[in-house]
Amino acid sequence: QVQLVESGGGLVQAGGSLRLSCAASGTIFSINTMDWYRQAPGKQRELVAIILSDSSTRYADSVKGRFTISRDNAKNTVYLQMNSLKPEDTAVYYCHVFQLGSGYWGQGTQVTVSS
Repeated sequence: QVQLVESGGGLVQAGGSLRLSCAASGTIFSINTMDWYRQAPGKQRELVAIILSDSSTRYADSVKGRFTISRDNAKNTVYLQMNSLKPEDTAVYYCHVFQLGSGYWGQGTQVTVSS
């Protein structure tokens, strides 16, 4: 089993920045993909950014140029740097990792962007 603990969420004004962190612990062999999802009230959970084991990245169109995903394999941690935040970025952000055919979710961290 892999446990994920997210941190870094909060309330920020539009145009501001936040950095989310997600630390993995437990039975870790080789984490393949690490990603961030978000879910706004009344909406489906959506993929925000993904980083593969070779550190290649993909982003949702809505966050390209504003968000940056990175990972520290030594610390089993994935980060999401969020700049130029907009009110529509308000959501619960979830960390997700994939290892040996199984996916694991964090508990989520609230990000609220005020206008």
